[in-house]
Amino acid sequence: MAKSKVSKSVSFGTPPGVSEGDWFKGHRELYDRGVHRAYGQGISGTARDGVDSIVLSGGYLDDVYGDEEITYTGEGGRDRTTGSLFADQTMDSPGNAGLLLDEALGHPVRVIRGLDIKGTKRRRATGGYEYCGLFRVADHWMKPGKEGFRVCQFRLVKLAPGESPQPKPVSPDGDQDTDFEMQVRRTVERERRVRDSAVVREVKELYDNTCQICGTRLVISPTGGAYSEAAHIQAMGKPHNGPDKVWNVLCLCPNCHTLFDRGALQLTDDLDVIDGLTQKFVTALRKAKTHAIKVECVRLHRARWADRLAE
Repeated sequence: MAKSKVSKSVSFGTPPGVSEGDWFKGHRELYDRGVHRAYGQGISGTARDGVDSIVLSGGYLDDVYGDEEITYTGEGGRDRTTGSLFADQTMDSPGNAGLLLDEALGHPVRVIRGLDIKGTKRRRATGGYEYCGLFRVADHWMKPGKEGFRVCQFRLVKLAPGESPQPKPVSPDGDQDTDFEMQVRRTVERERRVRDSAVVREVKELYDNTCQICGTRLVISPTGGAYSEAAHIQAMGKPHNGPDKVWNVLCLCPNCHTLFDRGALQLTDDLDVIDGLTQKFVTALRKAKTHAIKVECVRLHRARWADRLAE
């Protein structure tokens, strides 16, 4: 069987013949007994069906494992060769979106703890695995992790015997009237809009995560990984409806991104950077030869702040 194969259907709750505290030699036995369907993976589930089980392996520095409450870091962004994070996690990956669906619909999650974890790159539970019972997904959030990249985190709380988790609104707008599945889709879609798209990744790679305005490159990991942000010149979303295209995106540091998004820094048609409050020259925009920025987007960005000059 391939390590990534999942052939059994999603099944929530404790499998027949399994009790809390049971010990399992490895992933094969977990799979055969119906405790964890994702052979060799930490999260068993999908965005469509939800997550029915997770394995605690200590793979992320931001994890906190308690007997009654767990802070669990989701999937994604990890280099399987080095074991380190190399990119931000996103809430729309299958396992993370599945845990979000569990929170919304009240699905219980089986928690399995790896024992005697060894290794730094490919971590292995040399002491086998213990079934820790059922937990509910009580909350979720995103934050900068200890390795310098954003991580998705979930708070899991132990269920008492016979207790069933209750559905919980997860809409970022606090909308409790919409069905829970729609709330999850909205939450994931919102995260998708702000994550690094292929276009944004292309621009960041073009400048090696170096700010086009101030020239700052923020190194955030021991391996030299750097952090930058994508600034859409013509803003995305209503009412601006800016396109997610290379010619509408800048690679900026967080400070310059904030100033640019709020009109305190602007661009001229010649791509000089000006102070949006005084209209004075600041610097020339750093621009790669292959980065064709559309002047129409630059003009629309300036137009957003035109009223400020008339005050």
